Formats: sequence, C-alpha cells, structure tokens
Amino acid sequence: MSFDCNMEAPLKTNIRLTDVLSGVAFGVAVLALVSLFYQHHLFASKAPFMAVQAGAVFLMIWARLTFGRRSFHATASTTEGGVVRSGPFRYLRHPIYASILYFAWAGQIESRTIASIGAGVVLTVALGVRILLEERSLMETYPEYKAYSKEVKRVLPFIL
Repeated sequence: MSFDCNMEAPLKTNIRLTDVLSGVAFGVAVLALVSLFYQHHLFASKAPFMAVQAGAVFLMIWARLTFGRRSFHATASTTEGGVVRSGPFRYLRHPIYASILYFAWAGQIESRTIASIGAGVVLTVALGVRILLEERSLMETYPEYKAYSKEVKRVLPFIL
C-alpha cells in the first residue's frame, strides 16, 4: 500500500505506509534497547546469560557476513538479490532480528524487573512488526519466499 504526499510543491514524494510503520518500529526497538542499557539490564553478568549473548553476537556477525551490505537500512524494505538460504538463513528466516532478541532477553531476564521485562516486550513487539512487514514485502517480491517460510522458522530454530 502506498500513498502520495503532495504539498503543492514541484517535487512529488511517494511514501509507502509500510516503510513508515517499519521506520517507527525500528525507532521503538532502538528506544527499548537504550532503555535496557540505561537500566543496566542490557548486558548479562552471569555466565549462562553471557554465553547466550556471545552466541547472539556470533549469530549477528554470521548473518551480516552472509547477507552482505544490502541489509543496512532502517526500513524493512526488500532488496535485490533474491532470498538468502545459506549460512544462518538455513535455520532462521530472521537471524539478525533473532540475535537482537536473544542478546536483549539474556541481559534483562536475570534481573526480571517490571521495567526491564516491559522494555523486552516492547522490543519483541517492535521487531515482530518489522518481521511481519518484511515478510509481506518478501512474499510480494520473491514468490519462492512462501515455500522458504514453510521450511524455515522465523527466530527460534525448529520452533517459531
């Protein structure tokens, strides 16, 4: 869905509603992470949770290297190059979002304050919105994404 913003100016801007929603979700996710940081609940202090965070960092790096430069933008817009099915994308459709969620939840779950759990929920919802918007765009752009989405889970291998 798209709509035109014409402000009676010679330049006409075409803004997609999904890009706006995706950008807002990105901003909300960043604010949730900043909130966890300022609450001192972003980084884990106990070994098991630190191990999860180390794994999340590894997953993020692996996914970024596999996906390449095309994943660096604030909206969940589809990029050229087709559906990536190698690296961590064999096991997760959204390993970058998954790594953010794993890292954040590992850091805040050991403290379990209302504020940190609230920030974790806000982060999860914001990234969930981005995932859904991105998947909608991917299915429109790449017909093979539908079959891929039936084979590979979103953020938890073999589960979700």
